Order: sequence, then structure tokens, then C-alpha cells
Amino acid sequence: MTFSLVARCAETGMFGVAVSSSSPAVAARCAHARAGVGAVASQNITDPQLGTRALALMETGASAAQAIEVLKNSSAFIEYRQVLAVDKNGETAIHSGPNTLGSWAEAKAANVASGGNLLASKRVPQAIVDGFLGAQGHIGDRLIAAMRAAVAEGGEEGPVHSAGMKIVDKVAWPVAELRCDWSEDCPIENIATAWQVYKPQLDAYLQRALDPREAPSYGVPGDE
Repeated sequence: MTFSLVARCAETGMFGVAVSSSSPAVAARCAHARAGVGAVASQNITDPQLGTRALALMETGASAAQAIEVLKNSSAFIEYRQVLAVDKNGETAIHSGPNTLGSWAEAKAANVASGGNLLASKRVPQAIVDGFLGAQGHIGDRLIAAMRAAVAEGGEEGPVHSAGMKIVDKVAWPVAELRCDWSEDCPIENIATAWQVYKPQLDAYLQRALDPREAPSYGVPGDE
């Protein structure tokens, strides 16, 4: 039903989450990230509270592993959940409960963790991790590369219909939050297309928020 990754860019400190599913609007429920703190994906019969709780724990000093352990020991129905986390030091941790759906798997390395359920192949999460680690450039480019690696490995057992990508960096809001909430085509490619449009404008949108006096025009009719 879902495959995802959480990641940290070791060079910039940015955090990102990318996720795709056969369910609609998957990113609205599953993708969580906070600048300077970490990133979390909460999935598989999803409880979004686990994402916000894990971030709160990491913000007060818990590592990714400690945050996941607290969730495991204090959350109702944790046996149904799959949760991935990466913290400010690049440590990663994963919980996959015994009631995780279908063929499921997980994989992690420094700065990146991946998990999935109802997968076409148990190799998908490792392909995601390898795809992220093998890619270069902006964390957004690397997240897209990782999700494309998942598709190449077989992805979900059935067709996926929604996807999303969230990136945080220094400010309190996501610097990028791209979603495809339903598509009969590949939603990951829809997100990739949106990223290619948004990436060159990311800094301009940030500048408009921080100091519009220095911001470029929008380049649309009426604001040349």
C-alpha cells in the first residue's frame, strides 16, 4: 500500500520525506518533517500522530532510535504501524509492527531510511536507500531518484495513485511540499515534473517570505 523514505542531507542539514501509495492523498497523512529536528514517515494503517510525536521527542533531544522506542512502548495499536525516522545527526530507526500489511520490508543507512508494505518485492526499500545514496545534487533530486528506484524494483504490488515530497530547511515551514493526491498515471513522475518547475524558484519563494523587498518578480502577466 505504501513505500517511502526519510532522509537528511549531510551537507546542508535539510530533511526530506517522499512517499507513494495506492491510497489517495498519502502525503497528507504520512509525511512529517521539522527543520533542525528530523523527518518521519508514519504509514501502514496510518496514525499521523506518530509522526508529530516522534518529531516532538527528537526536538527535545531524543535520537531517532529513542523516539521510535518511546512510540513502541506507549502507542496504541503500534503492532499495526510502520514508522521511519531520521534525526539531526543522521541516525535512522524503523519500526514495522507484526501486523504490517502484505509483503513488507525495511532498509536503512546513515541519513536515510526506507520502508514499505504490500510490496511487489522485498528488495524495494533497499533499492530506495541505494537510489538515494547513489544520487547527487539537491536533496529533492535525490528523493526523486530514490522513488524512481523503487518503481524500477517493482514498487507496490498494485498501481500507485498518490505521492508526495516534503523538504524542510532552517525556516519553520516546508521549503517544498509537492503532492499528487490522485492520478491514474504515475504520481511519482507527476511529483518529479512539479519539482523541476519548483526547484529553480525555491529560493525566490523563500526570499519573498523573509524579505519581499529583495525578491524577484513572479514573471507572470501584470508582474513583469
